[in-house]
Amino acid sequence: MDNDSRVYRELQRYLDRLPSGFPEVESGLDIKLLRRFFTPEEASLAMQLSMKPEPIARIFHRIRNSGVTPGALKQVLERMLHKGTILSVESGYEQPHYLNAEFAAGGIFNFQVDRLSRDLLTDYHQYQAERRAKARPGAGGPLPLRTVPVAQSIPLPEKYKVSDYDSVRRLVEDAPGRIAVANCICRQTAGILGDGCQRTDLAEACLLIGPDHARRHVEMGIARYIGKDEAFVILEKAQKAGLVLQPENSRHPEAICCCCGDCCVLLKMLTRHPRPVELYATNFYVEVDRALCTGCEECVTRCQLDARVMVDGVAGVNLDRCIGCGNCVVLCPAANRLVKKEPEKVPLRDKATFNLETLSRKTGRWNMMKLRMKMRLGMKV
Repeated sequence: MDNDSRVYRELQRYLDRLPSGFPEVESGLDIKLLRRFFTPEEASLAMQLSMKPEPIARIFHRIRNSGVTPGALKQVLERMLHKGTILSVESGYEQPHYLNAEFAAGGIFNFQVDRLSRDLLTDYHQYQAERRAKARPGAGGPLPLRTVPVAQSIPLPEKYKVSDYDSVRRLVEDAPGRIAVANCICRQTAGILGDGCQRTDLAEACLLIGPDHARRHVEMGIARYIGKDEAFVILEKAQKAGLVLQPENSRHPEAICCCCGDCCVLLKMLTRHPRPVELYATNFYVEVDRALCTGCEECVTRCQLDARVMVDGVAGVNLDRCIGCGNCVVLCPAANRLVKKEPEKVPLRDKATFNLETLSRKTGRWNMMKLRMKMRLGMKV
């Protein structure tokens, strides 16, 4: 194995340590994908970054004998940021802090929106297929996204019982910084590989409500800043199209996606599962008044998870498949209503906490204790 090949294999193993992982596959597509995004120099530098945000001075301390100057290090880090292969955090710090990016799960691949090609998508999808084929059954944890009801689907008496993290309006109103919007990478993928989305022509459908997440996308040229009024207009368009609102699975998500069952990778996976509700974080389900159903079947057509069914000419709901998105309630409020589940599922505090919980299940309790100790001591993890 030559030196270049060795550094990419080392980077693959390094990225595989992260919560969502990046395992080796037999075809070698893991290395091919890394070569697309990292030069050998960048691959070596990425392995000097940590899961925890760090200032450039600490990163430079690790490579101080390499001959690289602090100025040159800064240039390489900024180049990698623009390519979407690492992350930076500025909120709460006096200077930028840098950290590793996951390959998938909202990381390196997702930062390629507006930069996609058929070749990249073909390689990425084949890699993911190989990865799923070798995954251990039952090895997954909570999904990275959850669902919140579209606003008009919640009955007035229920509105006061809805927690802020289950209210899309509150998530937008409480955004701690500027909001941005980006094109949907799933819908863009469908346009490149096939006939495009059959549900909607809403392209700008990813709301970035975390300040660092929004800034990263805008600085990379793959998003634009918008006001809250425009964010609500986008959510209204999503509701009219029957899209599922999916924020990240935390109380303070960085992004809200407006998803359809024919493009969204996660929803397509759930559609193939016999009981999606077992996998999904949702606090609502639909209840049907069959006496008021006219049998028009529009709710069946609108449902993204195939939860609505016709029985003897009247609409019913398969509660194993209903994730409480509320779109059928907006369509027919007379016969349908949302019911809140008890006990309520409370998401983890933020994305960092979600990632640590995911990592804990992956590595085990003892290894996680060692990792947390390293974090406290300021060591690279």
